[in-house]
Amino acid sequence: QLRLVESGGGLVQPGGSLRLSCAAARSTLDWYAIGWFRQAPGKEREGVSCISPDGSSTVYTDSVKGRFTISRDIGKNTVYLQMNSLEPEDSAVYYCAADVNWEILRTAVTADPAYRNLEVWGQGTLVTVSS
Repeated sequence: QLRLVESGGGLVQPGGSLRLSCAAARSTLDWYAIGWFRQAPGKEREGVSCISPDGSSTVYTDSVKGRFTISRDIGKNTVYLQMNSLEPEDSAVYYCAADVNWEILRTAVTADPAYRNLEVWGQGTLVTVSS
């Protein structure tokens, strides 16, 4: 069973940057599409970004385009979410999720609440953007 572990969250001032990591414990991510989602208090979980298994395709939700970048390092078995120009509205618990099917993962990111179809999730990492 694939187990995902997120890290990299924290407190940052508006305009600052953070890099989140999603790693697999004792498994390879090579065959999986990976998505990042976030959930703020009292709000529905929403898709942020996703990347195909070979890294050739990426998708971003409109609110983070131009600010966030998703990437994967095959050698380190890790997927990253580089977040720049952070805004208070970006504050949330960020989760990564995996699926072997790129279309399922892409749909989960772009079509609420399709994320509910995903079965493999990390525990989440908290991002707080505040002055």
